[in-house]
Amino acid sequence: MGTSTTSASIPATEGAVETRGIEPVPDHERRGRVRELFPTWVAANISVLLLTMGASLVINNSLNLWQVLVVAAVASAVSFGMVGLLSVSGKWGGAPGAMLSRAAFGVRGNYFPGAILWVARFGWETINAVTGAYAILTVLHLVFGIKANNFLVVVTLLGFVACTFLVSGMGRKALNLCNKYSTYLFSAISVVVLVHLIVTMPWSDILHKSPGSATLMIAGIGTIAAGGISWVPTGPDFARYLPRSASGKKIVGTTVSGAALVLIPMVLMGGVLAVSSPSLANQNTDPMSFLGEVLPRAIAIPYLITALIGMMLINSLSMYSAGFTAQTMGVKLPRALAVSINAAISLIGGLFMMLVAKDFIGQFIAFLTLLAVSFSAWIGVYAIDMARRRKLAVRYDADSLMNTSRTSRYWYTGGFCWQAMTAWSVALVAGLCFTKVQWFTGPLATTWIGENGLGWAATIALSAAVFAVLPAPKENVPAAAAPAEARQPVEVG
Repeated sequence: MGTSTTSASIPATEGAVETRGIEPVPDHERRGRVRELFPTWVAANISVLLLTMGASLVINNSLNLWQVLVVAAVASAVSFGMVGLLSVSGKWGGAPGAMLSRAAFGVRGNYFPGAILWVARFGWETINAVTGAYAILTVLHLVFGIKANNFLVVVTLLGFVACTFLVSGMGRKALNLCNKYSTYLFSAISVVVLVHLIVTMPWSDILHKSPGSATLMIAGIGTIAAGGISWVPTGPDFARYLPRSASGKKIVGTTVSGAALVLIPMVLMGGVLAVSSPSLANQNTDPMSFLGEVLPRAIAIPYLITALIGMMLINSLSMYSAGFTAQTMGVKLPRALAVSINAAISLIGGLFMMLVAKDFIGQFIAFLTLLAVSFSAWIGVYAIDMARRRKLAVRYDADSLMNTSRTSRYWYTGGFCWQAMTAWSVALVAGLCFTKVQWFTGPLATTWIGENGLGWAATIALSAAVFAVLPAPKENVPAAAAPAEARQPVEVG
């Protein structure tokens, strides 16, 4: 059995390396600003894979430029709107999403969705590591004429993962600083790329391309939104240093605008590039080399370097949150060392993908699809739990979040909130039934929901609906605790 840890006993973390783990941040350390979230979500989307996905909308979904624009705008608003909304719980409780999830699922129940989220993080970090390594290899080829070989693959992948581990291990301040300057760098090089496209692209062909079907537009929204959905459980991790008085509306607005600033132009550029280079959507083994074909070297090289920095930051953000998930799952290591588990697994998985697997993009789309469904079951339950907590004077109890014994108010029945576990399990199974990927087809994949790639949306709706109609869980609040709670400040926003 665990023991209770009070937030008052937690040391301040003002140094360059963040030492705080899953324990809630006390009010006196909450000096963050909502505007700091903007570069965070800009950096979280600086991935060249968005170009490939945008091209896929044109080549595989037969969409025209205007439809690609709509798909990118809707996908970013929907997915990062959810990220922003659930991030608000971070400033309510001052803890990572994986930790606050204990309040919804119970101390023991939280291990089950937590395990799936943790495994999903392994896959996401592996994809990012592979993409980053390919970016390094492409730069080496363009600049020095060095061709990739197995030894170079190992070296570049190891170097990328090591840099990612270093930045994520240092924590929030290092990430904020890197995110800030990567935003400036990416914006500058993107303007150069945009000018090149305006001058060189066959705009008559691009603007007059016939539209695709509404069904394929809906499916495209699901594909693009899947990446954003994967960030939803980690949103609170980056909002936990915000004061309780921070505006929830500003959190949502800043999150969506930061993501959209990158996601929409990159998906749109991918669609534009697909007209001049249809092979862009079919880079099955190396998703980076096409940049050397469609852009002049003087632009391709700095753009690849910018993308490399962006992918390193995406992986750093993911590993930063993965460290919290590991600690919540019972890994008895400081957060920085807990991150090393994910780093090692992403290195091994990356070597497999680069040296053994062949169809990179196909596996990437399949992974995104399954990732969206697995995260969506958690999102529905967590969202309803948040809605119920809005009515409470104290939305999360710091001591009980850290208390893994039966005296915790989040112990429920045997450590499980059976209502949340039921809703999550039912929705997860249903979501998989609607799913179709390269190597798996659910029994409901041929329905309208399955054919349109809306398994993730059905999963969120089902988990939320089941949890909402079941009897509201009752927390284990001792009678003696009521007067103490009454003295705590009412949270706003």
